[in-house]
Amino acid sequence: MGRILVVDDEERNLRLIETILGPLGYELVLARNGEEAIEKARRTNPDVILLDVMMPGMDGYEVVRKLREGEETKLIPIVMVTALSEVQDRVKALEVGADDFLTKPVERTELIARVRQSLKVKAYYDHLKNYQRELEAEVRRKTEELRRALSNLKSASLETIYRLSKAAEYKDEETGAHILRMSHYAALVAKEMGMGDEAVEAILYAAPMHDIGKIGIPDRILLKPGKLDPEEWAIMEQHTIIGATILEGSSSEFIRLAEVIALTHHERWDGTGYPRGLKGEEIPMAGRIAAIADVFDALTSRRPYRREPYPLDLAFAVIENGRGSHFDPDVVDAFFRARDGILEIKERYKDRDISYLLKAYSIGI
Repeated sequence: MGRILVVDDEERNLRLIETILGPLGYELVLARNGEEAIEKARRTNPDVILLDVMMPGMDGYEVVRKLREGEETKLIPIVMVTALSEVQDRVKALEVGADDFLTKPVERTELIARVRQSLKVKAYYDHLKNYQRELEAEVRRKTEELRRALSNLKSASLETIYRLSKAAEYKDEETGAHILRMSHYAALVAKEMGMGDEAVEAILYAAPMHDIGKIGIPDRILLKPGKLDPEEWAIMEQHTIIGATILEGSSSEFIRLAEVIALTHHERWDGTGYPRGLKGEEIPMAGRIAAIADVFDALTSRRPYRREPYPLDLAFAVIENGRGSHFDPDVVDAFFRARDGILEIKERYKDRDISYLLKAYSIGI
């Protein structure tokens, strides 16, 4: 039927209401002052409160104010039971949050009608509250589904990175370790430049595909010992365009960024790079960062055209000398600020086995 909290400092008034409502099957909770009313309201969660106004200590107005402040009690219908008949008294009751009035002495029919009406209001509030809970639960469920979908999409993107990058391994035994080191160098530089976590992660996962276009370059050129002649070099330069063509049109953020990096990581700050001769800030930031990471790892690794890597001091000197010509000066500065981390990455990924590629990316920088 419903639980009703009855608050009055006079015992006879409590008994009168109890006599009227008790036989109708309502559960009655009695309180004899304001403090007790608040405590029992919080503890028993009544459906309706019948509240006397004039009580010693805390009056009915103050009780209403406190109940309306509580998260669990703010929606309970409150009927003020009072002998006060002045308009200002009723206005004050409404202002503090009362819902209805009963005038003393209480008349049986009116009391029952007000209680039933208040129970309907409470039932409506409960319905809305339950609906809100169900809606919030549905939002949480949908959010979790979306999170899993995004996670699956990310996993698919990383699998694509793995498989495309592994394809290059058949061309160059150093590629597996190179793409690990180079991508982590690039992510570390991006982080040092103040890029956000999402941007850093995107570079980490996209940079491994920077040279995927080399699968379209003939082995006689790609693996040629010694320097390339001008005709061979013109063919080699096409790997940037081939790579971008392979990667274009993807809906994956990582692969879209990889397309940019594949196309622009051989552009130079002074405009003398390829394939488009972009200059300065015409070069996308991801391409500028990938360029320095790629060159440093190429300098410090064995290559078909140079079997012995550069000593570290010489490799760092080459990077420094390229500041403002080959490389963006700000990127060079960030690279040198991250020097200790660069060396740690070089040591961590000196292994050539590509099979731990995904595991390495999960470690982060």
